[in-house]
Amino acid sequence: MQSITILGATGSIGVSTLDVVARHPDRYRVFALTAHSKIEALAEQCRLFRPEVAVVGSAEAAQALSVRLRGAGVATQVSYGEAALCEVASAPACTTVMAAIVGAAGLAPSIAAARAGKKVLLANKEALVISGQLFMDAIAGSGATLLPIDSEHNAIFQCLPLGYQRDPVHHGIRKILLTASGGPFLDRDVASLDHVTPEQAIAHPNWRMGRKISVDSATMMNKGLEVIEAHWLFGATPEQIDVVIHPQSVIHSMVSYTDGSVLAQLGTPDMRTPIAHALAYPDRIESGVDSIDLAQVAHLDFRKPDYERFPCLRLAFDALRVGGSAAAVLNAANEIAVDAFLDCRLGFRKIPGLIETIMNRIPIEPVCDLDGVLAKDSAAREMARAMIDA
Repeated sequence: MQSITILGATGSIGVSTLDVVARHPDRYRVFALTAHSKIEALAEQCRLFRPEVAVVGSAEAAQALSVRLRGAGVATQVSYGEAALCEVASAPACTTVMAAIVGAAGLAPSIAAARAGKKVLLANKEALVISGQLFMDAIAGSGATLLPIDSEHNAIFQCLPLGYQRDPVHHGIRKILLTASGGPFLDRDVASLDHVTPEQAIAHPNWRMGRKISVDSATMMNKGLEVIEAHWLFGATPEQIDVVIHPQSVIHSMVSYTDGSVLAQLGTPDMRTPIAHALAYPDRIESGVDSIDLAQVAHLDFRKPDYERFPCLRLAFDALRVGGSAAAVLNAANEIAVDAFLDCRLGFRKIPGLIETIMNRIPIEPVCDLDGVLAKDSAAREMARAMIDA
């Protein structure tokens, strides 16, 4: 039986993971659940799944959760802070970690799980975007198992040869094809995007996601970060990765081989599918997701991405080609820009311009250790805040 820590239990990935886990009580038990500040939701999850430990973001939140749990007769131990996140991610009693904390906050516990040799189900993009080499070294050094949860990377993983060793050329791979829905503004006049509201940007046509990742989908920064992830997960160069707009979100990604074959993974847009795949790998289990009705889908459309409409995608490819700390700067600047947009302090079309300016101003250096990466992350955030407030 797998004993699971879910980092980011109250987010969309965490909730979907618990839905799959609840369907298979004979295979999975919950060791720890974490959330930053959604105390009511976490308390209810603890009541239902009875984890040994719950971790929150602050002492105040921990006190509030403890009161709720005692009142409900739940004996879950409550901790708080980054050190506690790292502890439940690396605890001997835990075998599997769902790394689903959004943003740079998920970096330290994700690496802790990797260093501890866990089965790491990676839904946190930043672990690879910010510190790809450090993270992959931690996986290799400990013998941990790394399984991607992003629907696109999970689809690629399913289309790769068994025993793939991060060498596209050796395995006869011509291209990794990441599909993208294009978000809510795919066909909207570019000039009109100056007046986009947060509510419009988070209204994704196919997926139900958090506010930040929904904005990233609208700018296609989300796909750009996935390009960087694909480089680290599969050993692909920027030239071996293409992005294809596919509005239906039925094909989640593809792999093109040198013999002319293209393998694709199709399915209903529901994150429980990749979650169930990774939880049970190499087995298959019930996820709660219905099989796709291809006759109802009727047709599948594809097009090339437009960099004028989606400049954030170009910036991500630029960061990957530059290497070093460029991706950390890109990610940090984007997080601050998106927060400002959601707070109506920055226009939608000003997001990429702010990111590009910061990428040009902050010196790019080799990534040698986590402290160095976090220093670049902090510098980019500070500069972004200053530019927004100016």
